[in-house]
Amino acid sequence: MRMTAEQRREQLLDATKAIVLADGFHAVSIEAVARAAGITRPIVYGHFDDLRGLLEALVDREALRALRQLPETYDDLLGALTAYLHAVRSDPGTWRLVLMPQEGAPRLLGERIAAGRAAVVSRLAAAVGPGAGLPDPELSAHMLRAYADEAARLTLEGYDVERILELTRHTLAKLSA
Repeated sequence: MRMTAEQRREQLLDATKAIVLADGFHAVSIEAVARAAGITRPIVYGHFDDLRGLLEALVDREALRALRQLPETYDDLLGALTAYLHAVRSDPGTWRLVLMPQEGAPRLLGERIAAGRAAVVSRLAAAVGPGAGLPDPELSAHMLRAYADEAARLTLEGYDVERILELTRHTLAKLSA
């Protein structure tokens, strides 16, 4: 069965992602992607003009996947953290790229990560703004995002999501007291 152009493109991006996760960005080449996908280099070039275009397409796809997995609102901070950690657990490859970018990553990846973090901070600042009782919503949002990202990294390292959430509940209860 022949693949559609979109299916082939996804296959090539999946092969690229697998190489990055296994060996880092420096290991990605058109030849390596073709070999991993079981095709020839001209087929890769038929979908991507060059290595940079391939890597940028991967970064765009993974950044979009990550953002789509995050909650739209953060009115329930514990619920938002729970959803975030479950998203990380269900798609560790994408989140490993976002939370633990490797040396040699394209500059675009850093830009996409920064834009995603800014969007999260903006949503968090709105959630902890007036009425939430926090004196500095912007700083609070940055700190909450850092806490959530560290919890996500710990999830990637094998810590149990429920263990992290239990500690979070305990800490929030102590802070509220």
